[in-house]
Amino acid sequence: MKLYMKFFSIHLKSQMQYKVSFFLTALGQFLVSFTVFLGIYFMFSRFNEVEGFTFEQVLLCFAIVLVSFSTAEMFGRGFDLFPSMLGNGEFDRALVRPRSTVFQVLAGKMDFTRIGRLLQAIIIFVYAIPRSGVIWSFDRVLTLIFMIVCGSLIFFALFIVYASVSFFTIEGIEFMNIFTDGGREFGRYPFAIYGQNILRFLTFVIPLALFQYYPLLYLLGMEENKLFMFTPLIGLVFLVPCYVFFRFGLRKYKSTGS
Repeated sequence: MKLYMKFFSIHLKSQMQYKVSFFLTALGQFLVSFTVFLGIYFMFSRFNEVEGFTFEQVLLCFAIVLVSFSTAEMFGRGFDLFPSMLGNGEFDRALVRPRSTVFQVLAGKMDFTRIGRLLQAIIIFVYAIPRSGVIWSFDRVLTLIFMIVCGSLIFFALFIVYASVSFFTIEGIEFMNIFTDGGREFGRYPFAIYGQNILRFLTFVIPLALFQYYPLLYLLGMEENKLFMFTPLIGLVFLVPCYVFFRFGLRKYKSTGS
């Protein structure tokens, strides 16, 4: 942890060397996500609710997904840029160092400009939480924490899968963005609105619904079964096959010779 915090400090200082660039990039991240908010706003200007969810409840859902994705992208940026590490031979150096390759990829790149998205999510939280109709209690506060923390880890696991595929393709494949960036975009609404087949897929294959949809039902009082409170923790099982896949790809890795 001490070494990781050292890398954290190095990345933060290096990015703050160009303060204007940093803040403009962060502003760009804020504005990109703001267009998504506008899409939600304009839709609810025509409809009072979507599948039983009100505007404020959808905003709460959107904020949770946005915080989770932005946190995972900020600290897991190394896996998102992993194909470039393979292509330029940088990963070869990681293999001969006396540290875990996962740690080196994780600590090798952090992108603090994603704080622009986090700031927007916090603003949405401030607006939506008192208006969403949630009757706050200890278990519901805990549910919200589970959703954010576990959501970040599940998105992080998807970045690991993206990196693992690169062992076989060398270049990153855009297909994985369906689950990373696509998960963020489609996660603006509760996943059930896309149909039962999509909901099953996002429950049993890519467990995005386990941290977004099911605990949201418990949070809003639409479901009283306490099992829904703990579905984000169940979703963490997804980390295991993702890590195993990364190790499998590592064993098959052949240097590009760059």
